[in-house]
Formats: sequence, structure tokens, C-alpha cells
Amino acid sequence: MSELDIAEVSRRSGVPASTLRFYEEKRLIASIGRRGLRRQFDVGVLERLALIALGRAAGFTLEQIAPMFAPDGRPRIDRRMLAAKAEELQRKIRKLSAVRDGLLHAAACPARSHMECPTFRRLLRAASSGAVGDKRKQGAPSARA
Repeated sequence: MSELDIAEVSRRSGVPASTLRFYEEKRLIASIGRRGLRRQFDVGVLERLALIALGRAAGFTLEQIAPMFAPDGRPRIDRRMLAAKAEELQRKIRKLSAVRDGLLHAAACPARSHMECPTFRRLLRAASSGAVGDKRKQGAPSARA
């Protein structure tokens, strides 16, 4: 079977039909015709949808994903853009790991008050300086306790 109707594409991919129509409107996917009122897609759309889902999971916008496909629909992925996104994710992981470690420490800290704990106070200073959770200060030091 080389053609799938929109309901089958939705079922196989897990992408709602409304999203498939939206992706088609944004030219991320293309139907190959209609059978009655139902859009028909080439079976290759499933791989394209998987690549879109992977891009979305990595944090790319649809506008960033669109040029990742050549006019013929084949992937055309900029490796430098992937490397930059991987580094961005690594920075986020470091920040979230520092926050996690600080919270775990605070949860088990023997100090009478969290405010008496030097580790917790370092976490607070890092948060107030924007080093934790502020996208504008991506180069800020981590709050590792």
C-alpha cells in the first residue's frame, strides 16, 4: 500500500488529523490527492512526520523544521544547526541538574532552616542572578551545590 488516507496516517503516526491539515497548510507535508473528501498521502509521510516529531522534541520550531526538507521531501538537515541545538540542550541539562541537586540537598539538609544552609543560599543566589531558569542568561554559571 503506497497511499494512505488521512485517518490512517493519523492512526499510524499518532498525529491528529487537524495537525496533519495544519502541517499541510504550513507545507511541512503534502497530500498527493483526495479520495472523496479524504486527503491521501504517500506512505513516506510517516517518516517525515517522525522527523518533524523528533525536531519538535528537540525544541525546534516548525519554522526551523521546514527548511530541513528539500523540495522533493527528502531530509536536508543542517548539521551545524543540530550541533548548536545539542549544545543548547546540554546547557539546559546542566542548569536543571544543578537545580535538581540543590532541591535534593534542601530536602535532606539537616539545617534547622533552609536559610541557614550555605548550599541552599547558593542556589537562591544563582536563581536571583538569573543563572537558573533564565533563557536570557544562557552563559551564566550553574548553581551546582
